[in-house]
Amino acid sequence: MMAIAAVWIGVLLVGGGFLLDRTLTRMIESNFDDQLEYLLNSMIVVSEIGPDGEVYFNRPLGEPRFLEPNSGLYWQISGQGQEDTPSYSLEAKPSRSLWDTPLKLRENHFDTDPHFYDSDQFKDEPLRIVERSVILPDSETRWTFAVASAREELDYQTSRIHSILVWSFLALGLGLMAMAMLQSWYGLSPLRRVRAAIQSMRSKGSNRIEEPLPLEVEPLVEEINALLAHTEKQAEEARTHAGNLAHALKTPLTVLTNAATARDPQLADLVFRETKTMQRHVEHHLARARAVGRRASGHSYAEVWPSAESVLRAVTRIYEHTRFDLDGNKQAAVSIERQDLDEILGNLIENAAKYGGGSVFATIDAEPGSEQCVIWVEDDGTGIPEKERTRIFDRGARLDTGKPGTGLGLAIVRDVAEIYGGSVDLGESEDLGGLLVRLSLPRAG
Repeated sequence: MMAIAAVWIGVLLVGGGFLLDRTLTRMIESNFDDQLEYLLNSMIVVSEIGPDGEVYFNRPLGEPRFLEPNSGLYWQISGQGQEDTPSYSLEAKPSRSLWDTPLKLRENHFDTDPHFYDSDQFKDEPLRIVERSVILPDSETRWTFAVASAREELDYQTSRIHSILVWSFLALGLGLMAMAMLQSWYGLSPLRRVRAAIQSMRSKGSNRIEEPLPLEVEPLVEEINALLAHTEKQAEEARTHAGNLAHALKTPLTVLTNAATARDPQLADLVFRETKTMQRHVEHHLARARAVGRRASGHSYAEVWPSAESVLRAVTRIYEHTRFDLDGNKQAAVSIERQDLDEILGNLIENAAKYGGGSVFATIDAEPGSEQCVIWVEDDGTGIPEKERTRIFDRGARLDTGKPGTGLGLAIVRDVAEIYGGSVDLGESEDLGGLLVRLSLPRAG
């Protein structure tokens, strides 16, 4: 910020200073030239042709420096015949201030406009000259009137302007830089307060920035607090998963340890049974961990219809005698990873085929007016009693133990759906008479 401010201040001051310098210099030069032209016109006004054909002044000029030798202000009159008359030149008539050194004029033009130019005729005295050619009454001679003035005063004023501008703009630049530094320091002070608050939060163990801060940084503080809350929630979920997994594995490990210590003759069967139990718990918690990790990676997107078709093709091979129907919105999309959506639908449809009576009906976006995308999975089985519909979501809970399974399918469905902000509940199918699973998932934006 300071480098950008310094560059722009430098560019603007240099550019503005240059333009202002040229403007003031032209004004001083124009004023100087106006004074010379005034003296030139005064000479022409009082000039007349004498009896001998030379120019004389009918009254004295009002500038005493014309009479003082080497005063720095001079005039000169010279004449030349016109083109339609015999060519002749008249000797230049100088002012007394020129003493005996005539001015070297350009005299390469003849018009009524005054001409200004600089001359280095005098080594130590640069001159500014204005000249004009006129034909006086009763004369056929082209007279050139010239007034010259030393540039010392003009150059002094110009250099004075340069000096004033340089020092003024230098002071202005330093002042602007100081103000820019102060503005940047003051403007960024809320960020320093945020940094101090974060340092204090880290040292004191706080999990939020609670210090009142300016309005400019409130959105930043809100986002930081939201990020901290998100991180804290993830850490709490990780601790919960670890604790649940440890608790779930503790009992099978205790059983195996006791059986091994007692040299139980049924040790092989116990090992097989308890390791299967531990495997179910590990798979359950791994599914939750994958869902949490994918949710934290960014905004997820999955189309429901292709996922449901893929699941149905896989389940059909296992349950060949079951009728599967799929209907609903083919363009429905939800904010969930495709792999997790496949796992959820796979568990629901497989359970419906396993425990149903031979018919499974899945409806995509069954409630179009709902804020979330609702998926129905229905079967024609015996259903689940209303008092058991809450307990069935517990890990390992099974109502029909005569069929193979781990009892983790609905638990995984519920946990993964809730991780993505969805939900799942059970009801009774009006069309098929069996179980209705109502899965709600957030729509993709």
